[in-house]
Amino acid sequence: MELRSHMEHIRLSMKDKDTNHIAAIEKAIAEKYGPEAIANPKANWDETKEKKYLKQMRELYQKHKKNEEANEKVDINGIKVSKKLLNREILLHCFVCGASARKAIDNVCLVKFDCCNNCYVKYVEGREERWLGGWRPNED
Repeated sequence: MELRSHMEHIRLSMKDKDTNHIAAIEKAIAEKYGPEAIANPKANWDETKEKKYLKQMRELYQKHKKNEEANEKVDINGIKVSKKLLNREILLHCFVCGASARKAIDNVCLVKFDCCNNCYVKYVEGREERWLGGWRPNED
């Protein structure tokens, strides 16, 4: 019995030391950073703030989901294309030769380079930097 009461006494004295140590640390933090640094986060939280927070989280999640869907890649004849690019209004004619888009690869080239696949091979392939800089073939 004596051992048990002695152990209880040690445990209680350690608990007091721990709480005193914690209180000293909190006091030092409050002096250095202000009382709000040690305040309970729930102290200034109410139901309206909770509703506002939940609304913001829903909006953020919806925006994130929409971006993920838009950045999803689709395989078109071996070329990975972002769905975002395909959701643009489909271009019907090549700006260089005037040909209609007949294949999916023509649509990809029209979206990326404003020309059909034939014009891409003829004028753009290997010279993308010049093309993106604004160079276009003469009307001849």
